[in-house]
Amino acid sequence: MEILRFGSRGADVELLQLALTRAGRSPGAIDGVFGNLTHSALIAYQRVNGLAPDGIAGPLAWGSLLKFIMGFTVRQIARGDTFWALAGAFGTTVRAIETANPDADPYNLRPGQTLIIPYGFPLVPTNIRYTSHLSDYIMTGLIVRYPFIRSSIIGRSAMNKPLTALSIGRGPARVFYNATHHANEWITTPVLLKYLEDYALALTSGGRIWETPAAFLYNDTTLFAVPLVNPDGIDLVNGVLNRGPHFEAALRFARNYPYIPFPEGWKANIRGVDLNLQYPAAWEDARDIKYAQGFTRPGPRDFVGLSPLSEPESRAVYDFTLSRDFRLILAYHTQGKIIYWKFRDFNPPRSYEIARKMGEASGYTVEETPLASGAAGYKDWFIQDFNRPGYTIECGAGINPLPLSQFDEIYRDNLGILTLGLLES
Repeated sequence: MEILRFGSRGADVELLQLALTRAGRSPGAIDGVFGNLTHSALIAYQRVNGLAPDGIAGPLAWGSLLKFIMGFTVRQIARGDTFWALAGAFGTTVRAIETANPDADPYNLRPGQTLIIPYGFPLVPTNIRYTSHLSDYIMTGLIVRYPFIRSSIIGRSAMNKPLTALSIGRGPARVFYNATHHANEWITTPVLLKYLEDYALALTSGGRIWETPAAFLYNDTTLFAVPLVNPDGIDLVNGVLNRGPHFEAALRFARNYPYIPFPEGWKANIRGVDLNLQYPAAWEDARDIKYAQGFTRPGPRDFVGLSPLSEPESRAVYDFTLSRDFRLILAYHTQGKIIYWKFRDFNPPRSYEIARKMGEASGYTVEETPLASGAAGYKDWFIQDFNRPGYTIECGAGINPLPLSQFDEIYRDNLGILTLGLLES
């Protein structure tokens, strides 16, 4: 993260305000403006934590605050410590400590032993803009707080950022969800991350998710998720990528299409290629359609690239899919409250039946993809090559990027879709 001081603005200021709030300080509204209240809260935090109280969020301050972003701290056991006492001291629960430390014996804690202590607050924030580093911190927090969630790096973005896959479950039916192929549709990333957190929490408490026992889902299915396919793009849209050669190149691409607002209209990866027009499913048709519409060179959206899978992000998702035997996929986008279920004349078994159930659970309409946008998408390629159910979910309504004020409604509407994807696989 960049160094922040009084007067700074942007998504990283929102992250700072979130961390200070979780640390028990009062930075005021989480509004992305480093004003007097945020300045005072940071100074108070620095004083209590042995840092120079300069009111600047530099490397030392960020390093100290990261535990409140990732949702856990590391504690060295002292004589007399118990899980119960630690839970009270850190505002968490014994169950959360037990979950994060599956190999620790609560009746035989040794002085000097280290434990993971998850904080009591929910990990996944739903009230701040997302960036690639926030997503990475959350995914780290998830796998530390819930060690049964596994992670792997499936590739790298054009700017060499990791593309991370998380998985949960031990069942034979493999399902794959992905989000944010399109940069200004980044609100779908916290949708998947929150679902993973809620699923994991329900599993550890013996609870349910969408009225379904979490243990049943865990034993019957394995869910794989790539919550952020386009990390460079969301950093551009949300303002943390605002200088340097990659930003300057994107700005040049945007000038080719002056009627598209910059950066909020940016859907593509940082090289100006639309990642959801990159898959080998009638790619040439998509090229011809988009060229006829004027999208003939890199820009904020709708440029198909020079060939299928030319971009590292789409290639990584493609290769990852080939390496697994997925029975069903969901590709998350915004907006329109629509479930697209079909690719041309392909009609995988039970595909429409499942889509109809998802529509009933969410209130979303079930439609066939319009011809003008019905080629070269991830869902299209999956249906074509595997003849299995694949869906593009268009969340929310309005103009992208959708405001976070829609998040609760979007998540509520999609809880059934996300769970039915596991139940029907």
